[in-house]
Amino acid sequence: MKGTFRSLSGFNYRVWASGALISNVGTWMQRTAQDWLVLTELTHRNATAVGIVMALQFGPMLLLLPLTGFAADHLERRKMLFVTQASMGALALGLGVLTLAGVVQLWQVYVFALLQGCVTAFDSPARQTFVAELVGEEDLSNAVALNSTSFNAGRMIGPAVAGVLIASVGTGWVFLLNAASFAAVLGSLRTLRVHELHRKLKAQRTRGGFVDGFRYVAKRPDLIALLTMLFLIGTFGLNFPIFISTMSVTAFHAGASQYGLLSSAMAIGSVTGALLAARRARPRLSLIMVSAALFGFGCTLAACMPNYALFGITLTVIGICTQTFNTSTNSLVQMSTEPAMRGRVVAILLAIALGGTPLGAPVVGWVADHFGPRWALGVGAASGFAAALVGFHYLRKYRNLRVWFDGGRIRASIDGVEPASAVAAAAQAETAQPKAP
Repeated sequence: MKGTFRSLSGFNYRVWASGALISNVGTWMQRTAQDWLVLTELTHRNATAVGIVMALQFGPMLLLLPLTGFAADHLERRKMLFVTQASMGALALGLGVLTLAGVVQLWQVYVFALLQGCVTAFDSPARQTFVAELVGEEDLSNAVALNSTSFNAGRMIGPAVAGVLIASVGTGWVFLLNAASFAAVLGSLRTLRVHELHRKLKAQRTRGGFVDGFRYVAKRPDLIALLTMLFLIGTFGLNFPIFISTMSVTAFHAGASQYGLLSSAMAIGSVTGALLAARRARPRLSLIMVSAALFGFGCTLAACMPNYALFGITLTVIGICTQTFNTSTNSLVQMSTEPAMRGRVVAILLAIALGGTPLGAPVVGWVADHFGPRWALGVGAASGFAAALVGFHYLRKYRNLRVWFDGGRIRASIDGVEPASAVAAAAQAETAQPKAP
């Protein structure tokens, strides 16, 4: 994989990545333990309660959007991350103490999820855009993909470890270990060579600074298409805490360790998808469209799986499609956005990707409770197909994409030019991305 890990050649990114990986493992341990706590200890397999926790955890991303994007563009991101990461560690510690004391209640989990969501709403845009300060513009796409690799490596390791710990020592210790893991990322922030950071010009403080982010996006059909696709899949498709937990408990009658292994199986695919994305110099909207369609097919296949093992294998394939979609969307949005607007646009992206969860998670949880987890996966499949149609519409309208059948073969053309295949046509459509106004 020549060039796949090129961002790690820089000291600052290498230090940041090492601390982030440890913290990511802890974060996924907590997510697994929290879902298990709500689903099996505080309720009787109530998927709606898990959906409410997700809604409270991701809702602030949308509600605080006027503040979070502004903060990422105007404040020093390194100092912001000190505060947000330390706060998340303190919240994990608090929930762990309550759980170990045996006094934790469902409403308390709701409160901690909401507080965690408020802190994450400020942390995520700053953390995503801080990558550009670590590596510079030329390696931005690679660094974003490696960040996703680290996040999903944590997703691969964390749930499996959490499943073993839950079965052996209980959920409370998992929360405490996550709190301790934040020391790694705080240490990496302290170790960075500040003078080597690629500082960006800060956006000017204006009365309409927040609104300017929406005005900027409104003038960019490519960004509108990308964010619409992200909304569909982020709201109704990326509800895997519900999908995996309900399929594990209800359909396959598995225990905590088996549940953790399913989450890790999906993460294996996610890591693979992120590494493949790291090799690409520039992601293309055509790739994002195809990955959305494959995500839909993967969810359809998962809903039909008859046993635990085949479901786990299918989750690995879904993980590749999901991470290709997420990483490519994130990279393409950042690379095609002016640096001075990047914080606000990324905040909008994250608000759509994660802030849509309060809308979708309770709906998906309700479907799982009333019709079964397989139908809930059907909702995710529909979101993937709908997102692919949005991407196709953009290429057809703004890149003059035409597709037809000729003698049993798929033919396509871009602006009257007929490449060898529809995939090549879609790729050709991306050679001239719209410039930022």
